[in-house]
Amino acid sequence: MRWALVKVSLAVTAMVVIAFAIPLGLVIKEMARDRAFSNAERQAAAIGPTLSITADRDSLERAVLSTQAGAAGRIAVHIPASGEPGVAPVDIGTRRATQKDLVTTQRLGRASITEVTGGSALLQPTAISTGQIAVVEVFVPEDEVSNGVDTAWLVLAGVGIALIIGSVAVADRLGIRMVQPAQRLAGAAHDLGEGRLGARVPEEGPPELRSAAIAFNSMADQVVQLLANERELAADLSHRLRTPLTVLRLNAASLGEGPAADQTRAAVEQLECEVDTIIRTAREAKPQTAATGPGAGCDASEVVRERMDFWSALAEDEGRKVRVAGVGRPVRIPVARPELAAALDALLGNVFRHTPEGTAFSVDVHNSEDAVIVLVSDAGPGITDPEAAMARGNSGGRDGSTGLGLDIVRRVAESTGGDVRIGSSVLGGTEVRIWIGLDSREGVREERRRGHRGTDRRRKGLRLAR
Repeated sequence: MRWALVKVSLAVTAMVVIAFAIPLGLVIKEMARDRAFSNAERQAAAIGPTLSITADRDSLERAVLSTQAGAAGRIAVHIPASGEPGVAPVDIGTRRATQKDLVTTQRLGRASITEVTGGSALLQPTAISTGQIAVVEVFVPEDEVSNGVDTAWLVLAGVGIALIIGSVAVADRLGIRMVQPAQRLAGAAHDLGEGRLGARVPEEGPPELRSAAIAFNSMADQVVQLLANERELAADLSHRLRTPLTVLRLNAASLGEGPAADQTRAAVEQLECEVDTIIRTAREAKPQTAATGPGAGCDASEVVRERMDFWSALAEDEGRKVRVAGVGRPVRIPVARPELAAALDALLGNVFRHTPEGTAFSVDVHNSEDAVIVLVSDAGPGITDPEAAMARGNSGGRDGSTGLGLDIVRRVAESTGGDVRIGSSVLGGTEVRIWIGLDSREGVREERRRGHRGTDRRRKGLRLAR
Protein backbone atom coordinates (compact mmCIF):
# COMPACT_ATOMS: atom_id res chain seq x y z
CA MET A 1 0.00 0.00 0.00
CA ARG A 2 2.82 2.38 0.88
CA TRP A 3 4.72 1.87 -2.40
CA ALA A 4 1.51 2.00 -4.41
CA LEU A 5 0.77 5.41 -2.90
CA VAL A 6 4.32 6.58 -3.73
CA LYS A 7 4.02 5.40 -7.35
CA VAL A 8 0.66 7.11 -7.80
CA SER A 9 2.03 10.34 -6.33
CA LEU A 10 5.11 10.15 -8.59
CA ALA A 11 3.03 9.62 -11.71
CA VAL A 12 0.50 12.35 -10.91
CA THR A 13 3.16 14.92 -9.96
CA ALA A 14 5.22 14.16 -13.06
CA MET A 15 2.20 14.66 -15.30
CA VAL A 16 1.33 17.93 -13.59
CA VAL A 17 4.91 19.20 -13.88
CA ILE A 18 5.08 18.28 -17.59
CA ALA A 19 1.68 19.80 -18.29
CA PHE A 20 2.70 23.14 -16.78
CA ALA A 21 6.46 23.32 -17.35
CA ILE A 22 6.51 22.77 -21.13
CA PRO A 23 3.88 25.43 -21.99
CA LEU A 24 5.48 27.81 -19.51
CA GLY A 25 8.90 27.26 -21.11
CA LEU A 26 7.49 27.98 -24.57
CA VAL A 27 5.85 31.15 -23.29
CA ILE A 28 9.17 32.29 -21.80
CA LYS A 29 10.92 31.61 -25.13
CA GLU A 30 8.34 33.65 -27.00
CA MET A 31 8.59 36.48 -24.49
CA ALA A 32 12.38 36.60 -24.95
CA ARG A 33 11.96 36.80 -28.75
CA ASP A 34 9.37 39.56 -28.46
CA ARG A 35 11.63 41.48 -26.10
CA ALA A 36 14.58 41.30 -28.55
CA PHE A 37 12.61 42.50 -31.58
CA SER A 38 10.82 45.21 -29.58
CA ASN A 39 14.22 46.55 -28.67
CA ALA A 40 15.24 46.37 -32.36
CA GLU A 41 12.14 48.34 -33.32
CA ARG A 42 13.05 51.07 -30.83
CA GLN A 43 16.59 51.24 -32.27
CA ALA A 44 15.20 51.54 -35.81
CA ALA A 45 12.71 54.20 -34.74
CA ALA A 46 15.59 56.32 -33.40
CA ILE A 47 16.85 56.77 -37.02
CA GLY A 48 13.44 57.78 -38.38
CA PRO A 49 13.52 61.49 -37.45
CA THR A 50 16.90 61.95 -39.12
CA LEU A 51 15.75 60.19 -42.30
CA SER A 52 12.66 62.38 -42.51
CA ILE A 53 14.84 65.52 -42.48
CA THR A 54 17.91 64.66 -44.54
CA ALA A 55 19.50 61.96 -46.65
CA ASP A 56 23.02 63.24 -46.08
CA ARG A 57 25.42 60.34 -45.46
CA ASP A 58 27.41 62.09 -42.73
CA SER A 59 24.31 63.08 -40.81
CA LEU A 60 22.89 59.57 -41.10
CA GLU A 61 26.14 57.96 -39.98
CA ARG A 62 26.20 60.18 -36.90
CA ALA A 63 22.60 59.26 -36.17
CA VAL A 64 23.36 55.56 -36.57
CA LEU A 65 26.42 55.70 -34.29
CA SER A 66 24.37 57.49 -31.60
CA THR A 67 22.26 54.37 -31.06
CA GLN A 68 23.36 51.34 -29.07
CA ALA A 69 22.81 48.89 -31.92
CA GLY A 70 24.48 51.29 -34.40
CA ALA A 71 27.57 51.62 -32.23
CA ALA A 72 27.71 47.80 -32.19
CA GLY A 73 27.58 47.69 -35.98
CA ARG A 74 24.14 46.11 -36.15
CA ILE A 75 22.21 48.90 -37.92
CA ALA A 76 22.27 49.54 -41.63
CA VAL A 77 20.36 52.20 -43.64
CA HIS A 78 19.38 51.61 -47.28
CA ILE A 79 18.20 54.60 -49.35
CA PRO A 80 17.27 53.87 -52.98
CA ALA A 81 18.28 56.13 -55.87
CA SER A 82 15.97 59.08 -56.42
CA GLY A 83 15.95 58.75 -60.22
CA GLU A 84 17.61 62.11 -60.73
CA PRO A 85 20.81 62.19 -62.77
CA GLY A 86 23.91 61.74 -60.66
CA VAL A 87 22.07 60.67 -57.47
CA ALA A 88 23.16 57.16 -56.41
CA PRO A 89 21.62 54.91 -53.73
CA VAL A 90 22.98 55.27 -50.18
CA ASP A 91 23.95 52.30 -48.04
CA ILE A 92 25.18 52.93 -44.50
CA GLY A 93 26.41 50.06 -42.36
CA THR A 94 26.73 46.35 -43.11
CA ARG A 95 23.89 44.86 -45.09
CA ARG A 96 22.86 41.31 -44.05
CA ALA A 97 19.42 41.02 -45.64
CA THR A 98 19.11 40.17 -49.32
CA GLN A 99 18.25 42.75 -51.95
CA LYS A 100 15.03 40.94 -52.62
CA ASP A 101 13.91 41.34 -48.98
CA LEU A 102 14.74 45.03 -49.09
CA VAL A 103 12.73 45.57 -52.25
CA THR A 104 9.80 43.65 -50.85
CA THR A 105 9.80 45.75 -47.67
CA GLN A 106 9.95 48.97 -49.69
CA ARG A 107 7.07 47.88 -51.91
CA LEU A 108 4.83 46.68 -49.04
CA GLY A 109 5.66 49.59 -46.74
CA ARG A 110 5.52 47.58 -43.50
CA ALA A 111 8.16 46.08 -41.18
CA SER A 112 9.28 42.51 -41.64
CA ILE A 113 11.68 40.05 -40.06
CA THR A 114 13.95 37.89 -42.16
CA GLU A 115 16.39 35.17 -41.26
CA VAL A 116 20.04 36.02 -41.87
CA THR A 117 23.36 34.44 -41.03
CA GLY A 118 23.86 34.39 -37.21
CA GLY A 119 20.41 35.63 -36.35
CA SER A 120 17.56 37.70 -37.74
CA ALA A 121 17.17 41.11 -39.32
CA LEU A 122 14.38 43.59 -38.66
CA LEU A 123 13.56 45.60 -41.80
CA GLN A 124 11.79 48.86 -40.92
CA PRO A 125 10.54 51.04 -43.87
CA THR A 126 10.72 54.82 -43.34
CA ALA A 127 9.57 57.64 -45.67
CA ILE A 128 12.17 60.29 -46.46
CA SER A 129 11.93 63.91 -47.67
CA THR A 130 12.25 62.95 -51.33
CA GLY A 131 9.14 60.81 -51.09
CA GLN A 132 11.04 57.55 -51.37
CA ILE A 133 11.01 54.66 -48.89
CA ALA A 134 14.26 54.00 -47.03
CA VAL A 135 14.79 50.74 -45.13
CA VAL A 136 16.44 50.63 -41.72
CA GLU A 137 17.95 47.20 -41.10
CA VAL A 138 18.58 46.14 -37.45
CA PHE A 139 20.48 42.93 -36.92
CA VAL A 140 19.34 40.81 -33.93
CA PRO A 141 21.84 38.04 -32.98
CA GLU A 142 20.51 34.57 -32.13
CA ASP A 143 21.84 34.69 -28.56
CA GLU A 144 19.85 37.88 -27.93
CA VAL A 145 16.66 36.23 -29.15
CA SER A 146 17.16 33.32 -26.74
CA ASN A 147 18.60 35.40 -23.90
CA GLY A 148 17.46 33.93 -20.50
CA VAL A 149 15.57 31.02 -22.07
CA ASP A 150 18.11 28.38 -21.05
CA THR A 151 18.17 29.67 -17.48
CA ALA A 152 14.37 29.65 -17.35
CA TRP A 153 14.31 26.03 -18.57
CA LEU A 154 16.85 25.05 -15.91
CA VAL A 155 14.78 26.76 -13.22
CA LEU A 156 11.62 25.05 -14.41
CA ALA A 157 13.39 21.69 -14.48
CA GLY A 158 14.72 22.24 -10.97
CA VAL A 159 11.33 23.25 -9.65
CA GLY A 160 9.72 20.25 -11.35
CA ILE A 161 12.28 17.82 -9.87
CA ALA A 162 11.86 19.41 -6.44
CA LEU A 163 8.09 19.04 -6.69
CA ILE A 164 8.40 15.41 -7.69
CA ILE A 165 10.85 14.64 -4.88
CA GLY A 166 8.70 16.54 -2.38
CA SER A 167 5.51 14.79 -3.43
CA VAL A 168 7.20 11.40 -3.22
CA ALA A 169 8.53 12.22 0.26
CA VAL A 170 5.11 13.42 1.43
CA ALA A 171 3.41 10.37 -0.10
CA ASP A 172 5.94 8.12 1.62
CA ARG A 173 5.28 9.80 4.99
CA LEU A 174 1.55 9.55 4.47
CA GLY A 175 1.92 5.93 3.45
CA ILE A 176 3.90 5.16 6.59
CA ARG A 177 1.34 7.02 8.69
CA MET A 178 -1.42 4.89 7.19
CA VAL A 179 0.41 1.58 6.86
CA GLN A 180 2.05 1.38 10.29
CA PRO A 181 -1.20 1.66 12.29
CA ALA A 182 -2.78 -0.91 9.97
CA GLN A 183 0.19 -3.25 10.46
CA ARG A 184 0.05 -2.80 14.22
CA LEU A 185 -3.69 -3.50 14.15
CA ALA A 186 -3.14 -6.67 12.12
CA GLY A 187 -0.32 -7.78 14.43
CA ALA A 188 -2.39 -7.18 17.54
CA ALA A 189 -5.31 -9.11 16.03
CA HIS A 190 -2.92 -11.99 15.27
CA ASP A 191 -1.56 -11.92 18.83
CA LEU A 192 -5.06 -11.85 20.28
CA GLY A 193 -6.02 -14.79 18.08
CA GLU A 194 -3.05 -16.75 19.44
CA GLY A 195 -4.19 -16.17 23.00
CA ARG A 196 -2.03 -13.20 24.03
CA LEU A 197 -4.86 -11.30 25.70
CA GLY A 198 -2.68 -8.32 26.63
CA ALA A 199 -2.31 -7.27 22.97
CA ARG A 200 -3.43 -3.68 22.46
CA VAL A 201 -3.02 -1.11 19.67
CA PRO A 202 -1.87 2.52 20.10
CA GLU A 203 -4.83 4.75 19.29
CA GLU A 204 -3.09 6.93 16.70
CA GLY A 205 -2.96 7.52 12.96
CA PRO A 206 -5.70 8.68 10.57
CA PRO A 207 -9.19 9.06 12.06
CA GLU A 208 -10.46 5.85 10.44
CA LEU A 209 -7.56 3.74 11.73
CA ARG A 210 -7.76 5.46 15.13
CA SER A 211 -11.43 4.46 15.34
CA ALA A 212 -10.50 0.91 14.34
CA ALA A 213 -7.81 0.84 17.06
CA ILE A 214 -10.27 2.10 19.67
CA ALA A 215 -12.80 -0.53 18.60
CA PHE A 216 -10.13 -3.27 18.68
CA ASN A 217 -8.95 -2.30 22.16
CA SER A 218 -12.54 -2.19 23.37
CA MET A 219 -13.15 -5.61 21.85
CA ALA A 220 -9.99 -7.00 23.46
CA ASP A 221 -11.06 -5.60 26.83
CA GLN A 222 -14.46 -7.21 26.40
CA VAL A 223 -12.85 -10.55 25.54
CA VAL A 224 -10.69 -10.37 28.66
CA GLN A 225 -13.72 -9.33 30.69
CA LEU A 226 -15.83 -12.18 29.33
CA LEU A 227 -13.14 -14.72 30.12
CA ALA A 228 -12.72 -13.25 33.58
CA ASN A 229 -16.47 -13.30 34.09
CA GLU A 230 -16.59 -16.96 33.14
CA ARG A 231 -13.96 -17.78 35.74
CA GLU A 232 -15.66 -15.55 38.30
CA LEU A 233 -19.02 -17.13 37.55
CA ALA A 234 -17.58 -20.52 38.36
CA ALA A 235 -16.20 -19.17 41.62
CA ASP A 236 -19.40 -17.35 42.57
CA LEU A 237 -21.68 -20.24 41.71
CA SER A 238 -19.47 -22.52 43.73
CA HIS A 239 -19.48 -20.10 46.62
CA ARG A 240 -23.27 -19.92 46.51
CA LEU A 241 -23.30 -23.64 47.12
CA ARG A 242 -21.77 -22.91 50.50
CA THR A 243 -25.14 -21.71 51.80
CA PRO A 244 -27.05 -25.00 51.33
CA LEU A 245 -23.90 -26.89 52.33
CA THR A 246 -23.86 -24.99 55.61
CA VAL A 247 -27.45 -26.06 56.22
CA LEU A 248 -26.61 -29.68 55.35
CA ARG A 249 -23.59 -29.63 57.63
CA LEU A 250 -25.61 -28.28 60.55
CA ASN A 251 -28.42 -30.75 59.92
CA ALA A 252 -25.92 -33.58 59.61
CA ALA A 253 -24.45 -32.63 62.97
CA SER A 254 -27.84 -33.25 64.57
CA LEU A 255 -28.25 -36.75 63.10
CA GLY A 256 -26.56 -38.34 66.11
CA GLU A 257 -24.34 -41.37 65.84
CA GLY A 258 -24.42 -44.26 63.44
CA PRO A 259 -23.02 -45.39 60.08
CA ALA A 260 -25.59 -43.42 58.06
CA ALA A 261 -24.92 -40.24 60.02
CA ASP A 262 -21.17 -40.65 59.68
CA GLN A 263 -21.47 -41.25 55.93
CA THR A 264 -23.69 -38.19 55.56
CA ARG A 265 -21.23 -36.00 57.47
CA ALA A 266 -18.32 -37.38 55.46
CA ALA A 267 -20.13 -36.73 52.18
CA VAL A 268 -20.94 -33.17 53.23
CA GLU A 269 -17.33 -32.61 54.25
CA GLN A 270 -16.06 -34.00 50.93
CA LEU A 271 -18.52 -31.86 49.02
CA GLU A 272 -17.32 -28.77 50.90
CA CYS A 273 -13.74 -29.62 50.00
CA GLU A 274 -14.66 -29.96 46.33
CA VAL A 275 -16.47 -26.62 46.35
CA ASP A 276 -13.47 -24.98 48.02
CA THR A 277 -11.21 -26.44 45.32
CA ILE A 278 -13.41 -25.03 42.54
CA ILE A 279 -13.44 -21.61 44.20
CA ARG A 280 -9.65 -21.52 44.58
CA THR A 281 -9.01 -22.52 40.94
CA ALA A 282 -11.44 -19.97 39.48
CA ARG A 283 -10.07 -16.73 40.92
CA GLU A 284 -8.73 -13.28 40.05
CA ALA A 285 -11.60 -11.84 38.04
CA LYS A 286 -14.03 -8.97 38.37
CA PRO A 287 -17.46 -9.42 36.78
CA GLN A 288 -19.99 -6.70 36.22
CA THR A 289 -22.63 -6.74 38.93
CA ALA A 290 -24.37 -3.42 38.37
CA ALA A 291 -27.72 -3.67 36.65
CA THR A 292 -28.26 -1.45 33.60
CA GLY A 293 -31.17 -0.42 31.42
CA PRO A 294 -34.65 0.91 32.17
CA GLY A 295 -36.24 -0.67 35.20
CA ALA A 296 -33.07 -2.61 36.05
CA GLY A 297 -32.09 -3.43 39.62
CA CYS A 298 -34.18 -4.81 42.42
CA ASP A 299 -36.03 -3.98 45.63
CA ALA A 300 -33.48 -4.33 48.43
CA SER A 301 -36.18 -4.62 51.09
CA GLU A 302 -37.85 -7.49 49.27
CA VAL A 303 -34.56 -9.37 48.79
CA VAL A 304 -33.60 -8.87 52.46
CA ARG A 305 -36.99 -10.16 53.63
CA GLU A 306 -36.74 -13.17 51.34
CA ARG A 307 -33.23 -14.15 52.45
CA MET A 308 -34.01 -13.57 56.10
CA ASP A 309 -37.02 -15.89 55.82
CA PHE A 310 -34.61 -18.54 54.56
CA TRP A 311 -31.98 -18.02 57.27
CA SER A 312 -34.48 -17.48 60.11
CA ALA A 313 -35.42 -21.16 60.15
CA LEU A 314 -31.79 -22.16 60.66
CA ALA A 315 -31.33 -19.36 63.21
CA GLU A 316 -34.30 -20.69 65.19
CA ASP A 317 -32.75 -24.17 65.25
CA GLU A 318 -29.51 -22.74 66.66
CA GLY A 319 -31.21 -20.43 69.11
CA ARG A 320 -30.06 -17.20 67.50
CA LYS A 321 -31.96 -13.97 67.98
CA VAL A 322 -32.65 -12.21 64.69
CA ARG A 323 -33.59 -8.59 64.08
CA VAL A 324 -34.53 -7.01 60.75
CA ALA A 325 -35.13 -3.28 60.32
CA GLY A 326 -35.74 -0.83 57.50
CA VAL A 327 -37.52 -3.24 55.13
CA GLY A 328 -41.04 -1.97 55.57
CA ARG A 329 -41.08 -0.03 52.28
CA PRO A 330 -39.59 -0.59 48.80
CA VAL A 331 -35.96 0.44 48.32
CA ARG A 332 -34.79 0.32 44.70
CA ILE A 333 -31.07 -0.19 44.06
CA PRO A 334 -29.10 -0.57 40.78
CA VAL A 335 -28.01 -4.14 41.55
CA ALA A 336 -29.35 -7.30 39.99
CA ARG A 337 -31.50 -9.37 42.34
CA PRO A 338 -29.31 -12.53 42.21
CA GLU A 339 -26.19 -10.47 42.98
CA LEU A 340 -27.69 -8.85 46.08
CA ALA A 341 -29.04 -12.21 47.23
CA ALA A 342 -25.60 -13.78 46.78
CA ALA A 343 -23.99 -10.95 48.77
CA LEU A 344 -26.47 -11.34 51.65
CA ASP A 345 -26.08 -15.11 51.66
CA ALA A 346 -22.31 -14.70 51.81
CA LEU A 347 -22.51 -12.42 54.86
CA LEU A 348 -25.19 -14.41 56.68
CA GLY A 349 -23.40 -17.66 55.89
CA ASN A 350 -20.27 -16.21 57.48
CA VAL A 351 -22.29 -15.42 60.61
CA PHE A 352 -23.42 -19.02 60.91
CA ARG A 353 -20.02 -20.45 60.04
CA HIS A 354 -17.79 -18.26 62.19
CA THR A 355 -19.87 -17.47 65.28
CA PRO A 356 -21.01 -19.88 68.00
CA GLU A 357 -24.57 -21.15 68.12
CA GLY A 358 -26.89 -18.79 69.92
CA THR A 359 -25.09 -15.69 68.66
CA ALA A 360 -27.55 -12.96 67.76
CA PHE A 361 -27.37 -11.03 64.48
CA SER A 362 -29.33 -8.33 62.67
CA VAL A 363 -29.84 -6.84 59.21
CA ASP A 364 -30.66 -3.13 58.80
CA VAL A 365 -31.49 -1.21 55.63
CA HIS A 366 -31.02 2.57 55.56
CA ASN A 367 -32.18 4.60 52.57
CA SER A 368 -31.12 8.14 51.51
CA GLU A 369 -31.30 10.23 48.36
CA ASP A 370 -28.01 9.03 46.88
CA ALA A 371 -27.25 5.73 48.60
CA VAL A 372 -28.64 2.68 50.35
CA ILE A 373 -26.77 1.18 53.31
CA VAL A 374 -27.21 -2.44 54.32
CA LEU A 375 -25.78 -3.35 57.74
CA VAL A 376 -25.18 -6.96 58.78
CA SER A 377 -24.21 -7.11 62.46
CA ASP A 378 -23.56 -9.95 64.88
CA ALA A 379 -22.64 -10.47 68.52
CA GLY A 380 -19.79 -12.86 67.77
CA PRO A 381 -16.06 -12.65 68.48
CA GLY A 382 -15.42 -10.29 65.53
CA ILE A 383 -12.80 -10.36 62.77
CA THR A 384 -9.14 -10.25 63.78
CA ASP A 385 -7.92 -8.29 60.72
CA PRO A 386 -10.74 -6.48 58.85
CA GLU A 387 -8.43 -5.10 56.13
CA ALA A 388 -7.02 -8.53 55.36
CA ALA A 389 -10.52 -9.98 55.30
CA MET A 390 -11.43 -7.60 52.48
CA ALA A 391 -8.58 -8.89 50.27
CA ARG A 392 -9.68 -11.47 47.75
CA GLY A 393 -8.68 -14.98 48.72
CA ASN A 394 -7.83 -13.92 52.28
CA SER A 395 -9.89 -15.34 55.14
CA GLY A 396 -8.94 -12.57 57.56
CA GLY A 397 -7.64 -15.09 60.02
CA ARG A 398 -10.65 -17.42 59.90
CA ASP A 399 -10.10 -21.10 59.34
CA GLY A 400 -12.05 -22.97 56.70
CA SER A 401 -12.75 -19.87 54.60
CA THR A 402 -11.88 -19.23 50.94
CA GLY A 403 -11.98 -15.49 51.46
CA LEU A 404 -14.34 -14.94 48.52
CA GLY A 405 -17.50 -14.14 50.46
CA LEU A 406 -16.56 -10.58 51.38
CA ASP A 407 -15.05 -10.10 47.92
CA ILE A 408 -18.43 -10.92 46.35
CA VAL A 409 -20.03 -8.30 48.63
CA ARG A 410 -17.34 -5.74 47.80
CA ARG A 411 -17.80 -6.17 44.04
CA VAL A 412 -21.55 -5.70 44.36
CA ALA A 413 -21.02 -2.39 46.19
CA GLU A 414 -18.20 -1.10 43.98
CA SER A 415 -20.21 -1.77 40.83
CA THR A 416 -22.51 1.07 41.96
CA GLY A 417 -19.73 3.40 43.09
CA GLY A 418 -20.03 2.36 46.73
CA ASP A 419 -17.85 0.26 48.99
CA VAL A 420 -17.81 -2.16 51.92
CA ARG A 421 -16.51 -1.43 55.44
CA ILE A 422 -15.94 -3.77 58.37
CA GLY A 423 -16.16 -2.48 61.91
CA SER A 424 -17.51 -3.19 65.37
CA SER A 425 -21.25 -3.57 65.76
CA VAL A 426 -23.46 -2.32 68.55
CA LEU A 427 -24.05 -6.00 69.35
CA GLY A 428 -20.41 -6.35 70.28
CA GLY A 429 -19.24 -8.37 67.28
CA THR A 430 -18.66 -7.60 63.60
CA GLU A 431 -20.56 -5.09 61.50
CA VAL A 432 -20.31 -5.27 57.73
CA ARG A 433 -21.66 -2.16 56.04
CA ILE A 434 -22.55 -2.29 52.33
CA TRP A 435 -22.72 1.19 50.79
CA ILE A 436 -24.70 0.97 47.50
CA GLY A 437 -24.65 4.11 45.37
CA LEU A 438 -27.78 5.25 43.58
CA ASP A 439 -25.89 7.59 41.16
CA SER A 440 -22.97 6.08 39.24
CA ARG A 441 -21.49 9.40 38.05
CA GLU A 442 -17.81 9.72 38.91
CA GLY A 443 -18.11 13.13 40.62
CA VAL A 444 -20.96 11.89 42.82
CA ARG A 445 -18.95 8.77 43.66
CA GLU A 446 -15.98 10.79 44.88
CA GLU A 447 -18.18 13.14 46.90
CA ARG A 448 -19.93 10.15 48.41
CA ARG A 449 -16.62 8.57 49.42
CA ARG A 450 -15.51 11.78 51.15
CA GLY A 451 -18.83 12.02 52.99
CA HIS A 452 -18.57 8.34 53.78
CA ARG A 453 -15.18 8.83 55.42
CA GLY A 454 -16.61 11.70 57.46
CA THR A 455 -19.43 9.45 58.65
CA ASP A 456 -16.87 6.83 59.69
CA ARG A 457 -15.02 9.36 61.83
CA ARG A 458 -18.23 10.56 63.49
CA ARG A 459 -19.34 7.00 64.25
CA LYS A 460 -15.92 6.17 65.65
CA GLY A 461 -16.11 9.23 67.93
CA LEU A 462 -19.51 8.14 69.24
CA ARG A 463 -18.14 4.66 70.08
CA LEU A 464 -15.20 6.20 71.95
CA ALA A 465 -17.59 8.50 73.87
CA ARG A 466 -19.54 5.45 74.99
